[in-house]
Amino acid sequence: MAETPSRPPVQIYLVTPAIDDVAAFLPALKAALAAGEVACVLFTPVAGDDASAKKLIKEIAPVVQGAGAALLVSGWSAVVARAGADGVHLNDGRKGLTDALDSFKPERIVGAGGIRTRDDAMTIAESGVDYVMFGEPARDGRLPPLEGVVERTAWWAELFEVPCVAFAPDLAAVPLLADSGADFVALGNAVWHHEQGPAEAVALVDRLLKQREPAP
Repeated sequence: MAETPSRPPVQIYLVTPAIDDVAAFLPALKAALAAGEVACVLFTPVAGDDASAKKLIKEIAPVVQGAGAALLVSGWSAVVARAGADGVHLNDGRKGLTDALDSFKPERIVGAGGIRTRDDAMTIAESGVDYVMFGEPARDGRLPPLEGVVERTAWWAELFEVPCVAFAPDLAAVPLLADSGADFVALGNAVWHHEQGPAEAVALVDRLLKQREPAP
């Protein structure tokens, strides 16, 4: 009897706060990246123009990429390639997706979040994106109910091959989202505001995910 292919390990996807001072954020970022295997960092620069955004991206890119992670940028897609980032993350579902795919694929990563309906999710899955994200905070910071994120992630994992990123509102949600079929678990303030620091948060998540990997 043929063996069922083992599922790839769930990976860590870090989401930074909105940043206007990269130098001030670097100690926390470096500590987090050194504490576990981080696959990707989503960076949101706060800048008044393209030149300022490009400068911020250029400051953070060597740190992220030097740790073996991909650097994605939320917004500021016009400067992503010139600044040396690995790709772009769109926060508004289908909006801007065609232009981003035309501009960045196949050299760079294009991810999509802000997906409100299953119909939108299916359309996006067929577009050629590299991943979809469920459960991320809304613009006002509110998070959707965790139960809905788990349900959407499980539905996606059963039907689609496009990788899924599931946003964890806290560290306790990581095992639940991993077991629901997420390919990546995204973490934001649960890491940056952890009472024992970002390094301890990432180390804990790294251990939790590796405990779920099948034995060789």
